[in-house]
Amino acid sequence: MFGLGLQELIIILLIVLVIFGASRLPLLGEGLGKAIKGFKKGIADDQEENKNSGTQENNDKPNG
Repeated sequence: MFGLGLQELIIILLIVLVIFGASRLPLLGEGLGKAIKGFKKGIADDQEENKNSGTQENNDKPNG
């Protein structure tokens, strides 16, 4: 994962813990989870819209 080993990830997590404190970590995790969920929903909606508009464009073209 991004060329980071276990030791580097542990160090990064410890730094985050020191900066934000243990009480704010659940809030940060919740916010990050909501952001990822929203991002995935946006991508899925965009793909669905592109799929539907592509089907509609094909139906509008005359056969001939």
